[in-house]
Amino acid sequence: MLQFTFLGTSAGIPTKKRNVTALAIECLNPYAANSAQQSGSKKPWILIDCGEATQHQLLHTKLSVRHLAAICITHVHGDHCYGLPGLLASMAMSGRTAPLTLIAPKAILTLIQAVQSTTDLYLPYDIDFVAIEDKVCTDQSVANPVVLQLSAAHKLEIEIVKLSHRVASYGFVITQVVQSLKLNTHKLKQQGIAATAAWGQLQAGQDVMLEDGRKLVSVEYTYRESQQLKVVVGGDNDTPELLQQAVQGANVLIHEATYTQSVRDKIMSRPDGFDPMHTTAKCIAQFAQAMQLPALILTHFSARYHSYDDPESKAPNMADIRLEVGQYYQGKLWLARDFMRFLVDSDGVRQLPT
Repeated sequence: MLQFTFLGTSAGIPTKKRNVTALAIECLNPYAANSAQQSGSKKPWILIDCGEATQHQLLHTKLSVRHLAAICITHVHGDHCYGLPGLLASMAMSGRTAPLTLIAPKAILTLIQAVQSTTDLYLPYDIDFVAIEDKVCTDQSVANPVVLQLSAAHKLEIEIVKLSHRVASYGFVITQVVQSLKLNTHKLKQQGIAATAAWGQLQAGQDVMLEDGRKLVSVEYTYRESQQLKVVVGGDNDTPELLQQAVQGANVLIHEATYTQSVRDKIMSRPDGFDPMHTTAKCIAQFAQAMQLPALILTHFSARYHSYDDPESKAPNMADIRLEVGQYYQGKLWLARDFMRFLVDSDGVRQLPT
């Protein structure tokens, strides 16, 4: 299972209701029922982007920076990375010593090093830096993944896809792989071994000594079964089609929808207009429908849109985005708000109470 918490959903600048971009993804092994991973604050998690004040947003959640396994930065624009130095510093002050994986453009490492040298910032933990430029394929196909081994039977594979924006921008294809031990019940019954506590011990990986003197070795009566979940998180991007291969088989796509098509057209038609290279609600909806995506969560909304949803209002608001998407996409749709939470499992995507 994967659990999302949106820490920031505004594009460019914060508003009174929305902080700039950040997304926490908690990684839960549903088969580790008695493990520390099940405890709310001890589940491993990753952070996608880290806009200014992300660490303030974290204070309103149960997420612990001690269990942050990796930070992934989609691109170098400030609304996606200005919060990173402060978060790293606070992690140091909180006593973190475990290494941290950082997957980001090379310029992000330069930023961190500059902050360290100019502010005397000491980090008592290692940063395992993975330069995106060295991992992504130039032909738009998915590159070899970064693997985070969360436990012996639980891992994340993070693949990187190049997108289209004013600066180099990337998307992350995140696949959670969980292995579980399954009992060969047919073999057990065939050998006359009754369904007692011994079955549970075998499934837990423990060898068992029966009362009749027989020793049952767990590996001889169990087999491993893998379950996968796949989510795709896009950075800033004006060409959703670049994710065509990446979203194959995905449970959900999380993508920007900065504004409606009409707003983009107005920006482009101004005498001093320029192409901001963001996706419109119409564009991402058409792509999601064409790819038959089962679920779509949109974020990174322009500050021009009020956070309420009122089709009758003359002021720009979230109804504008929702209605435009609804014209082209028939799957499950959510427009993310700060602190909105979702659970992804084999049954699909559902919103959790905040």
